Amino acid sequence: MSYRGSCHCGQVAFEVQGQPDSALACNCSICSRKGSLLWFVPRAQLRLLTPEDAAATYSFNRHLIKHRFCPTCGIHPYGEGTDPQGRAMAAVNLRCLEDFDLASVPVQHYDGKSH
Repeated sequence: MSYRGSCHCGQVAFEVQGQPDSALACNCSICSRKGSLLWFVPRAQLRLLTPEDAAATYSFNRHLIKHRFCPTCGIHPYGEGTDPQGRAMAAVNLRCLEDFDLASVPVQHYDGKSH
């Protein structure tokens, strides 16, 4: 299945392949403030529809995750990093997908604050 997503103003837009079967809510310092519900997919399943430089990047702490956001409207539609095996991954904010029913996926809570 393919989903389209974007920031609020549309300056950062993407398509993602796959079927979300769960969402992750993290309580770390940035995720708790953003309120994202994350769906992790291989980075190759995320295709940008706008230029990559349309999104700004924020990294902190160990600088392992690129938190991508729109510099115009401030929305964080996705992030980029690697999984424990070193594979490129994307963390898609399910709240940014068009026509997606958030109630259709269970939410798992992750204690990122303690890590």
